[in-house]
Amino acid sequence: MLPPRSDHDSTTSLTLRVLTSIREVPEAAWDALLTERSSPFVEWQWLACLEDSGSVGEGTGWLPRPFALYEDERLVAAAPAYVKLHSEGEFVFDWSWADVAAQLGVEYYPKLVFAVPFTPATGDRVLVDPALPAERRAELVAAIADAASRLCGDVELSSAHALFVRDDEAAAWGRARYFERHGIQFHWHNQDFTNFEGFLSTLPSKKRTQVRRERAQLARDGVELRTARPDELTPELAREMHALYLTTVDKFVYGRRYLTRRFFELVAERFAGRLAWALARRDGALIASAFNVKRGGVLYGRYWGAHVDLPFLHFNVCFYHGIEEAIREGLHTFEPGAGGEHKRVRGFRPTLTRSMHRVRDPRLARLVEPFLARERAAIARHLAEDAEG
Repeated sequence: MLPPRSDHDSTTSLTLRVLTSIREVPEAAWDALLTERSSPFVEWQWLACLEDSGSVGEGTGWLPRPFALYEDERLVAAAPAYVKLHSEGEFVFDWSWADVAAQLGVEYYPKLVFAVPFTPATGDRVLVDPALPAERRAELVAAIADAASRLCGDVELSSAHALFVRDDEAAAWGRARYFERHGIQFHWHNQDFTNFEGFLSTLPSKKRTQVRRERAQLARDGVELRTARPDELTPELAREMHALYLTTVDKFVYGRRYLTRRFFELVAERFAGRLAWALARRDGALIASAFNVKRGGVLYGRYWGAHVDLPFLHFNVCFYHGIEEAIREGLHTFEPGAGGEHKRVRGFRPTLTRSMHRVRDPRLARLVEPFLARERAAIARHLAEDAEG
């Protein structure tokens, strides 16, 4: 099942190593591949916290197999990759593909996924030495994409998937004959606003009135909402945040306890400089929170939870507070997470997402390809209609 291995291309000086842990790559070497626009979720420490906490690994269906590409023993590219035994926690849904594969007599699992677990945020899926020219960077992305296809054949994985890739990286995966899949998320974009009212002025009158009414509810309910300072990110707060996270995942039949309490403790300890946890308190007690992370001018909303059910609490904690923080800190984008047409009326705009897929079985591939073409066309129509209206 994609065992650790090392493949050397005799025609070049490149060596690909498929590892079993992010810890097999030195932190400094991995993070040297990041750029200013890289998301925080591909940083070495974030990935290490997932492994060290047991949130991924044996028994989770997420088996770490990071790819590391060396040129003359120097790390020039790397990719967080996992052998998946199911399709949970990916946010690019392919359960129907697995059903069709079963009808064809094809074992869909295990499969290979290039992604950050439980994190539907667009970013680098292959990290490449930023000092290299753009053409060479694209070649190395394609080299890893090609290697992933070959390895799937060697060890009988059904498919390889790169989820939530950047536009330019998607082109390189496409040259390696991966199918492209589109999706939609709702993001907020800063237009050099100096305050929240400046942002509200861009909304129609009816929506402005609605947002003001929802924001005013906090004061009526006696709720204080602010971002935690780094010195407040204690193990005790981490445990409270985990308990709030569980209130959401346990509420829904499809909810899964992907992240362990230890993960929250580790990121509070190791990743404090990136965290922007939103804390809602009433009478001194923490009643709701949003697990926000920031890097490179972007605020990312990840998990939310609440111990009480108050009107508009979710919108205030997860949306309006993030917008305020982005304006205050001069961040250019706020990505509050997957899904949610309800975000549109609150100033978030539909944004295209991309993922790339290579399916080994030709019969399954012949069914997937036209499905994705129809899906892309439908999403294009949806985005065009939104732009017009």
